[in-house]
Amino acid sequence: MERFLGKLVLNDISNSRGVTIIPAQTVIDRDAVRLMINHKISMESIAVALDIPEVPISSPELAARKLTDETVEISKELFESIKSSRKIPLMEIRKDVLPAIHSLSKNPNLFELFETVKAKDDYTYQHNVGVGILATLIGRWMGLNDLELSMLSLAAVLHDVGKVKIPKEILNKPGKLTTEEFQEIKKHTIYGYEMLKETKGLNIRIANVALQHHERNDGTGYPLGLKKEQLDPFSSIVAVADIFHAMSSKRPYHEPIPFYEIVSQMRQGKFGELDPQIVSVFIENIMKRLIGEQVVLTDGRKGEVVYLNPQCIEQPLIKVEDEFFDLSKEKELQIQEIIVG
Repeated sequence: MERFLGKLVLNDISNSRGVTIIPAQTVIDRDAVRLMINHKISMESIAVALDIPEVPISSPELAARKLTDETVEISKELFESIKSSRKIPLMEIRKDVLPAIHSLSKNPNLFELFETVKAKDDYTYQHNVGVGILATLIGRWMGLNDLELSMLSLAAVLHDVGKVKIPKEILNKPGKLTTEEFQEIKKHTIYGYEMLKETKGLNIRIANVALQHHERNDGTGYPLGLKKEQLDPFSSIVAVADIFHAMSSKRPYHEPIPFYEIVSQMRQGKFGELDPQIVSVFIENIMKRLIGEQVVLTDGRKGEVVYLNPQCIEQPLIKVEDEFFDLSKEKELQIQEIIVG
């Protein structure tokens, strides 16, 4: 088994139930070997690449963080230029932002990616990049072709462009918005649509995403109260990415919401009725990658996700030292956070 260490997995490795336990492009370390042994997977059956240079375990994470920070800075400069010129620097976004979005969305360590894209300081600009990455990820999981994926990525990056017309004191207000302030915030969807609709060389679907990403399937969203059949599918994808990123990030008025709460509330429609197919694709792809991951439970104990309950995928079986806890039965226990690094 020593000869497999340091090699690159070419394809997803799945257990007997078809659940991916080691994604493609993962470097095999001792934890990966142990995981395959636990799932009775023959080392001889997996496809691996040639040896790759040994690098510090933190290097990929640091590289992703560096690329994310650089992309956020570029995005900030471009959005500041939009604020003054009221014109969309389409060429620059396509050249300087979208390649990084696509590269970051291919990070084989999903939870490292989530941690990397969380907004912590400069929320507005980190949010544009984070939603771009998450929407691209969802689009890839849904089987979009390259042309559709590129269009979705651009739409996601520009979904909040209308906020350049909203006063900063409202955008960054730490407390609850007044009714008048919230009405002003809601106008960013219309402002963005109008700006993008007038941009030459831009598909109208991208403008529609700016307009519709706060609409909901049951017509309870804004600004037009549209229902599912009236929504562009890209708008529904960006809505899911938008909510997940916003809720998992630090905002002026709330701390990051625990992982299990976001997943549960998305399923229950607490953020409005989202497209159930997109939510399912998103959550199921997240959860199946949790096998073998270390997590912190709501009581503070640390454990490992060892099995997914097909009837209740969000509440897996957790091993804590020598004990097993079925979260579908232990209602007081949930996954507080996923340990990264």
